[in-house]
Parts: sequence; C-alpha cells; structure tokens
Amino acid sequence: MNDLLPEDLIVNAKDEVAIRKHLALVALGKRPADRAVRVGRLFDSYGRKWHEDQEVVISGRRIAWVGPTGQFPGEVGERVDRRHLSALPGFGEVHKHIESSHLTPEWEAALVLPHGCTWTCEASHEFSNVNGSRNLEFWLTARRAGSPAKIFPLPGSAVPPTAYEWGGGHFGYAEQTEFLRDNLTVAGLDEVMDWPAVWNPENPSHDRLWGMIEATFAQRGVVEGHAAGMRAIDDINAFAGAGMASDHEAWTPQEVADKLRRGLFMELRPHSLKEIISGLIAEGQDDWSNFALCTDDRSASDTMKLGATDHNVRLAMEAGLPLEIAVQLVTINPARHMRLTPWVGAIAPGRFADLVLLDDEKTLGIAEVWADGKQISAGRTYIAEVPKIAWPIWATSSVNIQRQLTPSDFAIAAPAGREKVNAALLRPFHWHDDFITSKLSVVDGLVQRDSDQNITKFAIVDRFSGEGRTAKMFWLGTGPKTPDTALACSMGHDKHNIWVVGSSDDAMALAVNTLTEIQGGWALVSGGKVLATVRYEIGGLMTNRAAPELDREMLELYRQGETIEWMYEPTFSPRWWPGFPERLAFATLTCSPWRWVLVAPSPLAPEGFVNVSNGQTHPIVW
Repeated sequence: MNDLLPEDLIVNAKDEVAIRKHLALVALGKRPADRAVRVGRLFDSYGRKWHEDQEVVISGRRIAWVGPTGQFPGEVGERVDRRHLSALPGFGEVHKHIESSHLTPEWEAALVLPHGCTWTCEASHEFSNVNGSRNLEFWLTARRAGSPAKIFPLPGSAVPPTAYEWGGGHFGYAEQTEFLRDNLTVAGLDEVMDWPAVWNPENPSHDRLWGMIEATFAQRGVVEGHAAGMRAIDDINAFAGAGMASDHEAWTPQEVADKLRRGLFMELRPHSLKEIISGLIAEGQDDWSNFALCTDDRSASDTMKLGATDHNVRLAMEAGLPLEIAVQLVTINPARHMRLTPWVGAIAPGRFADLVLLDDEKTLGIAEVWADGKQISAGRTYIAEVPKIAWPIWATSSVNIQRQLTPSDFAIAAPAGREKVNAALLRPFHWHDDFITSKLSVVDGLVQRDSDQNITKFAIVDRFSGEGRTAKMFWLGTGPKTPDTALACSMGHDKHNIWVVGSSDDAMALAVNTLTEIQGGWALVSGGKVLATVRYEIGGLMTNRAAPELDREMLELYRQGETIEWMYEPTFSPRWWPGFPERLAFATLTCSPWRWVLVAPSPLAPEGFVNVSNGQTHPIVW
C-alpha cells in the first residue's frame, strides 16, 4: 500500500476518505494491487449466492476488487491460488465480551481467528467498570500494535450497572458523546440492562441512562438491549418503544417470536440457539434477516474445546438452517445491524480483506483464515505473530486495596444479647421479589454459618477505593462446606469487585489478600494454605498470556477444587446450578431481572444489601 496513506485502523473520517480514494484507483487498474487470491467458490453474503472461480484483489488491508478470475484490469504484486477452497467473509460477533475469554485482545485474537472470527462488537462494560476513562484506549491498543482482529467497542451502559454501585468508571451523556464523536470504530451503546432505571423517572440511574441513549441517537449509533426475563407483551412493547434495538437474552422460540414481532433484532446465544431455531423453523419462520448468532461470554478453556463463532454456525446448521443462512447470521446480518457494512460482513470492495476458506462446506471445515489481506492461520494453528504489548500500570494494577484484610472484616455482629437471629439470605440466580430468611445461631456475639442448612457466608469487597470496604451476608446453597476454606475472584459480573465465599472468616481474608498480591484472578484456600490461583493481572479480568497457559492454571484450580466439598442448591434447572467455579462469577449480577443483591457498601446501600429494582434496603440480621 502507498506509504503516504494513513494507517488503516478506522479511526477518523479523513483517514478513511484517503483510503477509499486509493481503493477506487486500484479497482480501476490505475494503481497496482498487493495480491490476488483465487478461490474455487466465493459466497456473496448480500445475495446468498455462490460464484465460481473468483478472484479477491487486495490492497493493504482492504479488498479493492472482486470478480471472475482474469478480469482485473490492473497489476498485482502476488497471486495466490486457492482454487480448491471456498471463500466466506470473516465471521463477526454482534455481541461478545472479550474479557470473558480472560485473555487480553491480542491473545484472544490468536485463539478465535483460526475459527473464522475476524471482527467483534465488544460489549465493553466489563473493563469499563474497572477503568472507564481508559476504556477506548484499551480496546484500540492491540489493533494499533498489529493484531489483525477488528474490535468495534460499544461503551457500556452499565457503568455502573446500577445506581447502588460505584468505582472504576462512570459513563453518561458526555462520555458517550466523546466516544462516538472521536472514533469510527465505536458502533453504539452496549446492552442497556437496567430496565427499571429506563422506565422509572424516580430511579437514580434514569437520567444517566437516558443521557447515554440520547448521545447514541445523536451520533447515529445503535442502542443495544438486554431484556433478561422480559416476556410480558407490555414490557416488550415498552422496551422497543424506548429505543432498544436488540435482545440477546431470549430463551424460547415464543419469546423470540414475541420480541421479533416488536422490532427487536434477535441475537441468539449457543445455550438456547438450537431450540430456538428449530422451534421457529417448525412455526414457519423463513426470513432470518433480523437475526444474528452471538457468543456473549465464553472462556478460553471452553473456546479451546468448542470453538468460537464457527461453533455457533455449526449449531445453527444442526438446528436446520442451511449453511448459507447460518453464515449470513455471523456476517452481513450483524454488520447491517451495527451499521458496519462499509468495513465488514461481505467479501466486497472497501471491506477488510478477511476470508474464511473452507475445504468442506457441509461441515464448515476451515482450512485457512485470512485477515487484513494476509493468511493468519492454517487449520487450527495461528501462524501470524502475536504483538508483544507491555500493558501500562493502569491495566496491570487494578486491584486497589491498600491494606491487609482481617477475619473481622467478614464478621457479622448480632444485636446485643441474642442467641438466635433472623438472617437475610440469597442464593445464586435468585430473581424473586423477596429475599430468603432463616434462623441462625450466635456465638460470642457473632452470627454463625450453618452448613446443616446449606448456609455459608458471601462477601463483596470494593477493589477500587483503596479502602477494601466489605459487604457480607449469608448465602444458601453455594460455596465450600469443607471447614476453613474459601474461594475468591476479581471477576464478578458486572461491577467486578472481588467476591469471596467461605466456610471461615480467616479463609475469606486469606483468599482476598492473595488476589490483591497477584492483582486479580482466582484464589482457592483451605486450612490456612493457598491451594491454587489463576492470574488475571490485566484489569483483574484477563491475562496477557496464551490460552493454553491460562487453561493449565484453570485445570489446576479445578483439580484442587475437587478436593473440597461444595454446597449446591438447584434453583431453576441444572444448567443454572452455581457450579465450580465459573457460575459463581455470574451469581453477583445486579442487572434486571435481579431484585435483592449484595453490592459493595455505598451511601444508598450502607450494608450493601439492596433491592436494585426499587432501592429498598434491609438489615442483614435482625
């Protein structure tokens, strides 16, 4: 590519115009192209058709010309023959949290690119809640360092997730305006989850959220939705009427049909994808233009086992969709929805030169992946160089607890003179209007756990202020039953304070102090010893290492976890049991449809126990 042209990273319109002028001249044969890739068959995602014996002509990182082999009018520096392979556009994720891979973006790219995933709409409320002011800088760093994966960040609406949480980041009208104004990669607003704050003017987050929505509309961005548990027709109508463009939380074919009818773009996740698609096909669904497939959250360990976006496509095919439609659900459909068609979604001029080359169309057998005009994988092997990034201190020092926690930080005092108390309890995925109550014993003035009732202690520790403020209460059916044992993690959706569950206050303190030392991750302790740690030293959410290395640490955590007796309390179905360890990280969610939750202490919730739907608080024990 002409050395006088700007670096091709979609930053601003002026640079984009310079690139487009150049591509027009290459397509007309007035400037030479860098290379041409000849393929046996090429899929047109716009028309859902295959074209035989085609050439893709590339200049720099972009496609300049597409057509029958031998008809390009200009000069080509290199010709690549892949006549034995079929070409699909690079796959895209309409909604994914890269942080949930627990790899930094450059290493996540090395993991998912061989599976065809060349671009991601990053739902960035995870790192945003850790360091909101550096959010966009974080997502652009890997690309600027040379990673071929395209990341389109959507700043988080849930920063903070509710008005009862704080620290790490705070986004409103001004921040969202700046994000969308200053960088073309920002596609819109990440999933609006706090539905009570949207519809209720008395909710303390109401004005902040509507400010972000207003800023997104003003910049022609997309307002993504999150309608978990929303099935009532009135609510769905209100949700769509409020401007939410999508939902990725539907679980059944009927729920999808109800939301689709009200104009929501439906983003289907793997755990319910097959049931939804097969059910809709049975009901006669034949227009799939308002659907996409999305991964949402998937760990590196699971991606190594299952695959990435290609796994989602295969599930859709197994459910009854032809390959061609399933591919549209990860290419042109999400690109159109996110208004990204100038850059991704098709093998067409102006788009990034991202190709998924198949040796078997029936099984979606991926032989090679090309990104930014170069081959970056052979089979499942990533062959490009992973850029070496020395992440700065704002990324590597996010667990800010300026003291050693002690067992007293987790003690719960009883009212004076009591031998028994009433205690408020929660359990994982407790979506009910009322919390659970139980009678617990008091010893030396402190309220005790009761393993016979499946009751242990759970705490949230603020990792942002430096003070290590701690909220604690009792939980039902989760955590260790083995004495003097605790499990702690700095990934706790969606605020990502440290959570810790344990059978003793001493063990809880040791687990949290261990995480402070390693700057985030997992810590399992028992009998006064640290049994296993997993290091998430970047933002307390990710590690700057390759997936196999992280997986080895996770496997050791599992192995040590098998030596511990764990409590379980099924709620809705086996798929929602708390599990060890990942499900517990989602047990701290505060977004709708949650009601009673535990958050770090705040002025609106001094003990951290609050109903996020209405702001009601209640004592932990009484």
